[in-house]
Amino acid sequence: MSDYYEILGIDRNASKDEIKSAFRKMARKWHPDVNKAPEAEAKFKELGKAYETLMDDEKRVTYDRFGEDGLKNAGFNTQGPFAGGFGDLDEVFNSFFGGFGFGGGGRRQDPNAPQRGDDLRLDIEIEFEEAVFGISKEIKIDHLETCHTCSGTGAKAGAKPETCKACGGQGRIQQTTKTILGHFTQIVTCPHCHGKGTVISDPCPDCHGQGRKTVEKKVDIKIPAGVDNGSKMRLSHEGDAGINGGIAGDLYIVIHVKPSEYFKRDGIHVFTELELTPAQAVLGDTIKIKTLDGEKNVTIPAGIQHGETVKIKGAGIPNISKPSFRGDHIVVVTIKTPTHISNEEKALYQKLYEIQANRANKESFKDKVKGVFK
Repeated sequence: MSDYYEILGIDRNASKDEIKSAFRKMARKWHPDVNKAPEAEAKFKELGKAYETLMDDEKRVTYDRFGEDGLKNAGFNTQGPFAGGFGDLDEVFNSFFGGFGFGGGGRRQDPNAPQRGDDLRLDIEIEFEEAVFGISKEIKIDHLETCHTCSGTGAKAGAKPETCKACGGQGRIQQTTKTILGHFTQIVTCPHCHGKGTVISDPCPDCHGQGRKTVEKKVDIKIPAGVDNGSKMRLSHEGDAGINGGIAGDLYIVIHVKPSEYFKRDGIHVFTELELTPAQAVLGDTIKIKTLDGEKNVTIPAGIQHGETVKIKGAGIPNISKPSFRGDHIVVVTIKTPTHISNEEKALYQKLYEIQANRANKESFKDKVKGVFK
Protein backbone atom coordinates (compact mmCIF):
# COMPACT_ATOMS: atom_id res chain seq x y z
CA MET A 1 0.00 0.00 0.00
CA SER A 2 1.48 3.39 -1.04
CA ASP A 3 2.53 5.96 1.53
CA TYR A 4 0.72 9.29 1.03
CA TYR A 5 3.80 11.28 2.08
CA GLU A 6 5.97 9.45 -0.41
CA ILE A 7 3.38 10.00 -3.17
CA LEU A 8 3.61 13.77 -2.63
CA GLY A 9 7.35 13.70 -1.97
CA ILE A 10 7.16 15.39 1.44
CA ASP A 11 8.20 14.52 4.95
CA ARG A 12 5.75 13.61 7.69
CA ASN A 13 5.98 17.02 9.36
CA ALA A 14 5.11 18.97 6.20
CA SER A 15 2.87 22.02 6.65
CA LYS A 16 -0.31 22.58 4.65
CA ASP A 17 1.47 25.11 2.46
CA GLU A 18 4.14 22.52 1.70
CA ILE A 19 1.45 19.94 0.93
CA LYS A 20 -0.24 22.37 -1.48
CA SER A 21 3.03 23.21 -3.17
CA ALA A 22 3.96 19.55 -3.56
CA PHE A 23 0.54 18.72 -4.98
CA ARG A 24 0.77 21.52 -7.54
CA LYS A 25 4.13 20.27 -8.70
CA MET A 26 3.15 16.61 -8.90
CA ALA A 27 -0.28 17.33 -10.42
CA ARG A 28 1.34 19.21 -13.27
CA LYS A 29 3.53 16.20 -13.93
CA TRP A 30 0.82 13.51 -13.82
CA HIS A 31 -2.29 15.29 -15.09
CA PRO A 32 -3.79 12.92 -17.75
CA ASP A 33 -4.22 15.77 -20.22
CA VAL A 34 -0.51 16.52 -20.05
CA ASN A 35 1.08 13.16 -19.39
CA LYS A 36 0.07 10.46 -21.88
CA ALA A 37 1.82 7.63 -20.03
CA PRO A 38 -0.46 4.63 -19.29
CA GLU A 39 0.05 5.00 -15.55
CA ALA A 40 -0.69 8.77 -15.47
CA GLU A 41 -4.36 8.43 -14.53
CA ALA A 42 -3.67 6.06 -11.65
CA LYS A 43 -0.84 8.28 -10.38
CA PHE A 44 -3.06 11.32 -10.53
CA LYS A 45 -5.82 9.59 -8.56
CA GLU A 46 -3.28 8.64 -5.89
CA LEU A 47 -2.19 12.28 -5.68
CA GLY A 48 -5.81 13.31 -5.14
CA LYS A 49 -6.27 10.79 -2.34
CA ALA A 50 -3.03 11.81 -0.64
CA TYR A 51 -3.78 15.53 -0.91
CA GLU A 52 -7.38 15.24 0.31
CA THR A 53 -6.33 13.14 3.31
CA LEU A 54 -3.33 15.18 4.45
CA MET A 55 -5.11 18.55 4.09
CA ASP A 56 -7.88 17.36 6.44
CA ASP A 57 -6.60 17.51 10.04
CA GLU A 58 -8.86 14.71 11.32
CA LYS A 59 -8.10 12.40 8.42
CA ARG A 60 -4.37 13.11 8.70
CA VAL A 61 -4.23 12.20 12.38
CA THR A 62 -6.11 8.95 11.73
CA TYR A 63 -3.87 8.13 8.75
CA ASP A 64 -0.67 8.85 10.69
CA ARG A 65 -1.74 6.45 13.47
CA PHE A 66 -3.51 3.67 11.61
CA GLY A 67 -2.79 4.08 7.90
CA GLU A 68 -5.30 3.73 5.07
CA ASP A 69 -7.04 0.78 6.77
CA GLY A 70 -7.64 3.03 9.76
CA LEU A 71 -9.38 5.57 7.50
CA LYS A 72 -11.65 2.85 6.16
CA ASN A 73 -12.45 1.55 9.65
CA ALA A 74 -13.24 5.09 10.79
CA GLY A 75 -15.73 5.48 7.91
CA PHE A 76 -13.74 8.00 5.88
CA ASN A 77 -13.94 8.03 2.10
CA THR A 78 -10.66 6.57 0.80
CA GLN A 79 -11.52 6.66 -2.91
CA GLY A 80 -10.16 10.17 -3.43
CA PRO A 81 -11.73 13.18 -5.18
CA PHE A 82 -11.23 11.76 -8.69
CA ALA A 83 -12.63 8.28 -8.15
CA GLY A 84 -15.69 9.01 -10.29
CA GLY A 85 -13.73 10.31 -13.28
CA PHE A 86 -12.15 13.50 -14.57
CA GLY A 87 -15.17 15.41 -15.84
CA ASP A 88 -14.65 18.32 -13.42
CA LEU A 89 -10.89 18.61 -13.76
CA ASP A 90 -11.01 21.68 -15.98
CA GLU A 91 -12.90 23.60 -13.31
CA VAL A 92 -10.59 22.34 -10.59
CA PHE A 93 -7.40 23.24 -12.38
CA ASN A 94 -8.63 26.59 -13.64
CA SER A 95 -9.20 27.59 -10.05
CA PHE A 96 -6.38 25.67 -8.40
CA PHE A 97 -3.67 26.67 -10.87
CA GLY A 98 -5.06 30.11 -11.73
CA GLY A 99 -2.16 32.55 -12.10
CA PHE A 100 0.42 29.76 -12.34
CA GLY A 101 0.24 29.33 -16.14
CA PHE A 102 -1.01 25.74 -16.01
CA GLY A 103 -2.92 24.51 -19.06
CA GLY A 104 -1.71 27.25 -21.41
CA GLY A 105 -2.30 30.28 -19.16
CA GLY A 106 0.10 33.14 -19.61
CA ARG A 107 1.25 36.41 -18.11
CA ARG A 108 -1.57 38.86 -17.54
CA GLN A 109 -1.73 41.59 -20.15
CA ASP A 110 -2.07 45.16 -18.88
CA PRO A 111 -5.44 46.36 -20.25
CA ASN A 112 -4.20 49.95 -20.08
CA ALA A 113 -1.15 49.27 -22.23
CA PRO A 114 -1.25 50.23 -25.94
CA GLN A 115 -2.73 47.40 -27.99
CA ARG A 116 -2.40 46.96 -31.75
CA GLY A 117 -5.62 47.02 -33.75
CA ASP A 118 -6.97 43.97 -35.57
CA ASP A 119 -5.99 43.14 -39.14
CA LEU A 120 -8.79 43.13 -41.72
CA ARG A 121 -9.37 41.27 -44.99
CA LEU A 122 -11.10 42.50 -48.12
CA ASP A 123 -11.79 40.33 -51.19
CA ILE A 124 -12.04 42.07 -54.56
CA GLU A 125 -12.66 40.77 -58.08
CA ILE A 126 -10.96 42.14 -61.21
CA GLU A 127 -11.00 41.35 -64.93
CA PHE A 128 -8.37 39.14 -66.56
CA GLU A 129 -6.85 42.05 -68.52
CA GLU A 130 -6.76 44.21 -65.35
CA ALA A 131 -4.66 41.53 -63.67
CA VAL A 132 -2.32 41.43 -66.67
CA PHE A 133 -1.60 45.16 -66.94
CA GLY A 134 -2.45 46.38 -63.44
CA ILE A 135 -5.08 48.90 -62.43
CA SER A 136 -5.76 51.68 -59.92
CA LYS A 137 -9.01 51.29 -58.01
CA GLU A 138 -10.91 53.01 -55.24
CA ILE A 139 -12.16 50.63 -52.58
CA LYS A 140 -14.40 51.11 -49.57
CA ILE A 141 -13.76 49.50 -46.20
CA ASP A 142 -15.55 49.53 -42.86
CA HIS A 143 -13.06 49.67 -40.03
CA LEU A 144 -12.72 50.94 -36.49
CA GLU A 145 -11.19 54.39 -36.09
CA THR A 146 -10.28 56.26 -32.92
CA CYS A 147 -13.26 58.36 -31.91
CA HIS A 148 -12.40 62.01 -32.63
CA THR A 149 -15.06 63.29 -30.26
CA CYS A 150 -13.43 61.82 -27.15
CA SER A 151 -9.94 61.24 -28.61
CA GLY A 152 -10.25 57.57 -27.74
CA THR A 153 -10.94 57.99 -24.01
CA GLY A 154 -14.54 56.81 -24.29
CA ALA A 155 -15.67 59.59 -21.94
CA LYS A 156 -18.01 62.46 -22.75
CA ALA A 157 -16.40 65.87 -23.24
CA GLY A 158 -15.48 67.29 -19.83
CA ALA A 159 -15.88 63.93 -18.10
CA LYS A 160 -13.07 61.68 -16.97
CA PRO A 161 -12.84 57.95 -16.24
CA GLU A 162 -13.44 57.25 -12.54
CA THR A 163 -11.64 54.81 -10.29
CA CYS A 164 -13.42 51.47 -10.19
CA LYS A 165 -15.02 51.01 -6.79
CA ALA A 166 -15.09 47.23 -7.06
CA CYS A 167 -11.31 46.82 -7.29
CA GLY A 168 -10.13 50.19 -5.99
CA GLY A 169 -8.36 50.92 -9.25
CA GLN A 170 -6.27 47.74 -9.15
CA GLY A 171 -8.00 46.07 -12.10
CA ARG A 172 -8.00 42.78 -10.20
CA ILE A 173 -9.96 41.30 -7.35
CA GLN A 174 -9.50 38.36 -5.01
CA GLN A 175 -11.92 35.51 -5.65
CA THR A 176 -12.48 32.39 -3.56
CA THR A 177 -13.75 29.28 -5.29
CA LYS A 178 -15.07 26.13 -3.64
CA THR A 179 -13.91 22.98 -5.43
CA ILE A 180 -13.64 19.30 -4.60
CA LEU A 181 -10.13 20.03 -3.36
CA GLY A 182 -11.35 22.65 -0.91
CA HIS A 183 -11.52 26.45 -1.00
CA PHE A 184 -9.01 28.16 -3.25
CA THR A 185 -8.29 31.84 -3.54
CA GLN A 186 -7.00 33.44 -6.70
CA ILE A 187 -6.56 36.86 -8.24
CA VAL A 188 -8.82 37.48 -11.26
CA THR A 189 -9.55 40.37 -13.62
CA CYS A 190 -12.14 42.72 -12.21
CA PRO A 191 -15.43 42.04 -14.04
CA HIS A 192 -16.65 45.63 -13.50
CA CYS A 193 -13.79 47.51 -15.19
CA HIS A 194 -12.38 44.56 -17.17
CA GLY A 195 -8.96 45.10 -15.67
CA LYS A 196 -8.61 48.81 -16.49
CA GLY A 197 -9.02 50.04 -12.92
CA THR A 198 -11.34 52.77 -14.13
CA VAL A 199 -14.94 52.97 -15.30
CA ILE A 200 -16.71 55.50 -17.50
CA SER A 201 -19.88 56.74 -15.86
CA ASP A 202 -20.59 59.40 -18.52
CA PRO A 203 -19.70 57.77 -21.89
CA CYS A 204 -19.04 59.57 -25.16
CA PRO A 205 -22.29 59.74 -27.19
CA ASP A 206 -20.49 59.06 -30.49
CA CYS A 207 -18.66 55.86 -29.58
CA HIS A 208 -20.79 54.87 -26.54
CA GLY A 209 -17.73 54.66 -24.32
CA GLN A 210 -15.73 52.36 -26.61
CA GLY A 211 -13.15 54.92 -27.70
CA ARG A 212 -13.48 53.65 -31.29
CA LYS A 213 -16.29 53.59 -33.81
CA THR A 214 -16.96 52.00 -37.19
CA VAL A 215 -16.28 54.30 -40.12
CA GLU A 216 -16.53 53.73 -43.87
CA LYS A 217 -13.33 54.81 -45.60
CA LYS A 218 -12.33 55.14 -49.24
CA VAL A 219 -8.84 53.96 -50.11
CA ASP A 220 -7.03 54.29 -53.44
CA ILE A 221 -5.03 51.18 -54.27
CA LYS A 222 -2.76 50.30 -57.16
CA ILE A 223 -2.87 46.67 -58.24
CA PRO A 224 0.44 45.83 -59.94
CA ALA A 225 0.68 44.24 -63.38
CA GLY A 226 0.93 40.46 -63.32
CA VAL A 227 -1.12 39.66 -60.21
CA ASP A 228 -2.69 36.21 -60.26
CA ASN A 229 -5.83 34.74 -58.79
CA GLY A 230 -5.42 34.55 -55.00
CA SER A 231 -2.67 37.18 -54.84
CA LYS A 232 -2.59 39.23 -51.63
CA MET A 233 -1.73 42.86 -50.97
CA ARG A 234 -1.02 44.40 -47.54
CA LEU A 235 -1.90 48.00 -46.75
CA SER A 236 -0.14 48.99 -43.54
CA HIS A 237 -2.23 50.58 -40.78
CA GLU A 238 -5.50 50.49 -42.75
CA GLY A 239 -7.06 47.93 -40.41
CA ASP A 240 -8.83 48.63 -37.11
CA ALA A 241 -7.48 51.41 -34.91
CA GLY A 242 -5.45 50.40 -31.88
CA ILE A 243 -6.51 50.69 -28.25
CA ASN A 244 -4.91 53.04 -25.71
CA GLY A 245 -2.85 54.68 -28.43
CA GLY A 246 -1.72 51.42 -30.03
CA ILE A 247 -0.99 51.34 -33.75
CA ALA A 248 -3.67 50.34 -36.24
CA GLY A 249 -3.73 46.87 -37.78
CA ASP A 250 -3.18 46.14 -41.46
CA LEU A 251 -5.62 45.60 -44.32
CA TYR A 252 -5.07 42.50 -46.45
CA ILE A 253 -6.61 42.56 -49.92
CA VAL A 254 -7.20 39.19 -51.58
CA ILE A 255 -7.51 39.43 -55.36
CA HIS A 256 -9.80 37.18 -57.38
CA VAL A 257 -9.27 37.26 -61.15
CA LYS A 258 -12.16 36.47 -63.47
CA PRO A 259 -11.19 33.78 -66.00
CA SER A 260 -10.82 34.80 -69.66
CA GLU A 261 -12.94 33.11 -72.32
CA TYR A 262 -10.07 33.34 -74.80
CA PHE A 263 -6.78 33.19 -72.88
CA LYS A 264 -5.57 30.43 -70.55
CA ARG A 265 -2.91 31.44 -68.06
CA ASP A 266 -0.03 29.38 -66.72
CA GLY A 267 2.26 31.51 -64.59
CA ILE A 268 3.54 34.30 -66.82
CA HIS A 269 2.59 32.54 -70.07
CA VAL A 270 -0.75 32.63 -71.90
CA PHE A 271 -2.13 29.99 -74.24
CA THR A 272 -4.67 30.20 -77.05
CA GLU A 273 -5.88 27.64 -79.58
CA LEU A 274 -5.73 28.16 -83.36
CA GLU A 275 -7.83 25.99 -85.63
CA LEU A 276 -6.32 25.24 -89.07
CA THR A 277 -7.65 23.50 -92.15
CA PRO A 278 -5.61 20.59 -93.54
CA ALA A 279 -4.54 22.83 -96.44
CA GLN A 280 -3.25 25.53 -94.08
CA ALA A 281 -1.36 22.94 -92.06
CA VAL A 282 0.25 21.49 -95.19
CA LEU A 283 1.05 24.75 -97.00
CA GLY A 284 1.58 27.08 -94.03
CA ASP A 285 -0.10 30.45 -93.65
CA THR A 286 0.02 33.89 -92.04
CA ILE A 287 -2.96 34.43 -89.75
CA LYS A 288 -4.10 37.41 -87.67
CA ILE A 289 -4.84 36.41 -84.06
CA LYS A 290 -5.92 38.19 -80.87
CA THR A 291 -3.14 38.81 -78.31
CA LEU A 292 -3.01 40.71 -75.02
CA ASP A 293 -1.57 43.65 -76.97
CA GLY A 294 -4.18 43.56 -79.72
CA GLU A 295 -4.27 41.72 -83.06
CA LYS A 296 -0.98 40.39 -84.46
CA ASN A 297 0.04 38.34 -87.50
CA VAL A 298 1.45 34.94 -86.70
CA THR A 299 3.29 32.81 -89.27
CA ILE A 300 2.32 29.15 -89.41
CA PRO A 301 5.11 27.03 -90.90
CA ALA A 302 4.28 24.54 -93.65
CA GLY A 303 3.79 20.98 -92.48
CA ILE A 304 2.83 21.86 -88.89
CA GLN A 305 1.24 18.96 -86.99
CA HIS A 306 -1.82 18.81 -84.77
CA GLY A 307 -0.89 19.80 -81.18
CA GLU A 308 2.31 21.62 -82.12
CA THR A 309 2.79 25.22 -80.99
CA VAL A 310 3.87 28.58 -82.31
CA LYS A 311 5.41 30.98 -79.79
CA ILE A 312 5.08 34.78 -79.71
CA LYS A 313 7.87 35.87 -77.38
CA GLY A 314 7.24 38.63 -74.88
CA ALA A 315 3.48 38.75 -75.45
CA GLY A 316 2.49 37.03 -72.18
CA ILE A 317 2.01 38.16 -68.57
CA PRO A 318 4.40 40.66 -66.92
CA ASN A 319 6.55 39.23 -64.14
CA ILE A 320 5.13 40.85 -61.00
CA SER A 321 8.57 41.22 -59.42
CA LYS A 322 10.14 42.42 -62.71
CA PRO A 323 7.38 44.06 -64.78
CA SER A 324 9.66 44.82 -67.73
CA PHE A 325 9.97 41.06 -68.35
CA ARG A 326 6.97 39.30 -69.87
CA GLY A 327 6.18 35.69 -70.57
CA ASP A 328 5.21 34.30 -73.96
CA HIS A 329 1.99 33.86 -75.88
CA ILE A 330 1.86 30.22 -76.96
CA VAL A 331 -0.45 29.30 -79.83
CA VAL A 332 -1.57 25.64 -79.78
CA VAL A 333 -2.50 24.36 -83.27
CA THR A 334 -5.46 22.11 -83.90
CA ILE A 335 -6.31 20.73 -87.35
CA LYS A 336 -9.96 20.36 -88.16
CA THR A 337 -11.15 17.93 -90.83
CA PRO A 338 -14.03 19.41 -92.86
CA THR A 339 -17.28 17.48 -92.70
CA HIS A 340 -19.22 19.29 -95.43
CA ILE A 341 -17.42 19.85 -98.77
CA SER A 342 -18.49 20.80 -102.31
CA ASN A 343 -18.23 18.50 -105.34
CA GLU A 344 -15.21 20.47 -106.52
CA GLU A 345 -13.47 20.03 -103.16
CA LYS A 346 -14.36 16.35 -103.14
CA ALA A 347 -12.81 15.92 -106.60
CA LEU A 348 -9.65 17.67 -105.48
CA TYR A 349 -9.41 15.53 -102.32
CA GLN A 350 -9.94 12.43 -104.47
CA LYS A 351 -7.13 13.50 -106.78
CA LEU A 352 -4.92 14.25 -103.76
CA TYR A 353 -5.74 10.85 -102.26
CA GLU A 354 -4.70 9.08 -105.49
CA ILE A 355 -1.43 11.00 -105.66
CA GLN A 356 -0.59 10.24 -102.04
CA ALA A 357 -1.60 6.57 -102.41
CA ASN A 358 0.56 6.23 -105.54
CA ARG A 359 3.50 7.79 -103.74
CA ALA A 360 3.00 5.50 -100.77
CA ASN A 361 3.01 2.43 -103.04
CA LYS A 362 6.26 3.55 -104.73
CA GLU A 363 7.92 4.13 -101.37
CA SER A 364 6.75 0.72 -100.21
CA PHE A 365 8.19 -0.94 -103.37
CA LYS A 366 11.55 0.76 -102.82
CA ASP A 367 11.65 -0.51 -99.26
CA LYS A 368 10.95 -4.07 -100.49
CA VAL A 369 13.74 -3.88 -103.10
CA LYS A 370 16.19 -2.66 -100.50
CA GLY A 371 15.14 -5.56 -98.29
CA VAL A 372 15.86 -8.12 -101.06
CA PHE A 373 19.36 -6.81 -101.79
CA LYS A 374 20.16 -6.63 -98.09
